[in-house]
Amino acid sequence: MNPRIAVLGSSNTDMIVKLRSLPKPGETVIGGTFSMAAGGKGANQAVAAARAGGNVTFISRVGDDSFGRASMENFVREGLEISHVGVDPQIASGIALILVDEAGENSIGVASGANAELSSDDIKRALSVIASSDIFLTQLEIPLSTVETAITGAHHSGVPVVLNPAPAQHLRPEVLSKVSVLTPNESEVEHLTRVIIRDESSTMQAAKLLLASGVRSVVITLGARGSYIADEKRSEFIPAFSVQAVDTTASGDIFNGAFAVALAEKADLHEAVKFASAAAALSVTKLGAQPSAPHRAEIEKFMLKSR
Repeated sequence: MNPRIAVLGSSNTDMIVKLRSLPKPGETVIGGTFSMAAGGKGANQAVAAARAGGNVTFISRVGDDSFGRASMENFVREGLEISHVGVDPQIASGIALILVDEAGENSIGVASGANAELSSDDIKRALSVIASSDIFLTQLEIPLSTVETAITGAHHSGVPVVLNPAPAQHLRPEVLSKVSVLTPNESEVEHLTRVIIRDESSTMQAAKLLLASGVRSVVITLGARGSYIADEKRSEFIPAFSVQAVDTTASGDIFNGAFAVALAEKADLHEAVKFASAAAALSVTKLGAQPSAPHRAEIEKFMLKSR
């Protein structure tokens, strides 16, 4: 049976403009191409997990508008269980404005909309689903109190928690102590530890600080340089797969969704990161957030070809 993954998080509609370069403050860059795609860190990770082979329940909130209705239809197409996606009649759905340059780097602005109304009461109604999951995955693009309630519920039910601390926020030690795997990128590591990652030594220092905060395992994602994993038994760098990047917008989300599936299938940390890295590498070769998430067969074929 496919592993059961509960994903809590945001749902947005991404409006993407691809430009030759990202504009500086006060600058207008003309000549771009426009597209729209389903996005939001939570929805991205939920779709990525489903495409990677997970049986995914998504816990979120959208507005009762055209964007929200389109999102719900997309969730159904992707095979997500959406009985815990609330539809808010008072507030608009979340929107992200994304600029992408020719190298695939991006700049993003988000209007949270209904995501900001996802509450602890929503989590209480979804606790039975979280408790029956093999892995619980969440991020920080919704109210922190809501995330904390969900992490506590998963922890008390014995469900491993994967927390992608993005966008970066202060996290209390009592919350971190309930996290099985923390998956920050370099900027999030700096926010959490005040350590700037420059080399192997600083990466190791940051990982040790995060482990000391109570987290059981750490996966620091380093973009094209790969990932650094650490737990009480071992630590190591895992190189990234080499690809030509087109759009890096959702690569971290794709990584986390695939990573959760691999963990739920009882892969060890190293194997789970390799699987997630392959999914993320494939995602940056395509434009868009959720549309870039690879399916299980693509990931396995890519890994086999890259050996």
